[in-house]
Amino acid sequence: MNSLQVNRRRSVAVILLMSAVIVCISPLVGVVNIWTPRTSTANIASEIFWSLRLPRILLAFCCGSALGLGGLVFQTMLRNPLATPYTLGVASGASCGAVVVILFAPAASFFGLSVSILGGLAGAGVTAALVYSLGSVSGALSMSTLLLAGVAVSFFFSSLILLFQYLASPAEIYLVVRWLMGGLETVGYRDVLLTAVFSLVLFAAALRFVRELDSMAIDDDLAHSWGVPVLSVQRWLFALTSISIGGVVSVTGPIGFIGIMLPHVCRSLVGPKMIWLLPSTAAASGAFLVLCDAAARTIAAPAEVPVGIITA
Repeated sequence: MNSLQVNRRRSVAVILLMSAVIVCISPLVGVVNIWTPRTSTANIASEIFWSLRLPRILLAFCCGSALGLGGLVFQTMLRNPLATPYTLGVASGASCGAVVVILFAPAASFFGLSVSILGGLAGAGVTAALVYSLGSVSGALSMSTLLLAGVAVSFFFSSLILLFQYLASPAEIYLVVRWLMGGLETVGYRDVLLTAVFSLVLFAAALRFVRELDSMAIDDDLAHSWGVPVLSVQRWLFALTSISIGGVVSVTGPIGFIGIMLPHVCRSLVGPKMIWLLPSTAAASGAFLVLCDAAARTIAAPAEVPVGIITA
């Protein structure tokens, strides 16, 4: 094993260790007596920690991991450093679907899930299908056409959101604008579990196609020569990534920057090999959003700044 491989493995270990430290320490800052039994009415701090703060930290980590992985998969698959779930329109489609539900059925639920989540998933699915159809209109999937279609569809759904805001009442406008700023406020672990599922699905899909991603990052023709079914892999990854990111966005609102920058930061530290890049990006992106959320909670305390503003 040469020195470059050793250094990269060390970088991976350092990233994973630092991310673990950040996630473990962040919930404990400013908290006392968290081990007092939760049934004790005297210890409000314990209840706040277990019901509010810890779920929020875990939600931030799962959300950040999914956004970072989504950016990494799209950048690798399209061989474009600017490709993200936002430039491909997925986040805008999910946001539009969630906004429609927030305006027209704000209190509805389905099997215990807020229908805004279902609206976000539906919006992400429609956007993914539309972008993929436009990208393959010539009969073969064109990466440049796919990216341009994503940008166009993103502007389209953003304009729809503006139209809905224009037609809404002042109170509804406030709800929509606040949601579009992104936020990690949660009570309990339902949103955490839901976001963790989306994040794990995305990580498992990328790990399943790790060899294919390595070859596709170089050239599609080269990947074909190595026996990679490029079109099939692109379809699966595009669909699974779009739905996963759409689910995350529908829970937390749109949170930018992470998907476009953290994959590049990790790539510069651990190199382009996906087997090392995937866990590094997942861990670093999650820890980064945890830090941003800590800043959002403290920078204007006792008020909170929406975390989407901090990341942007």
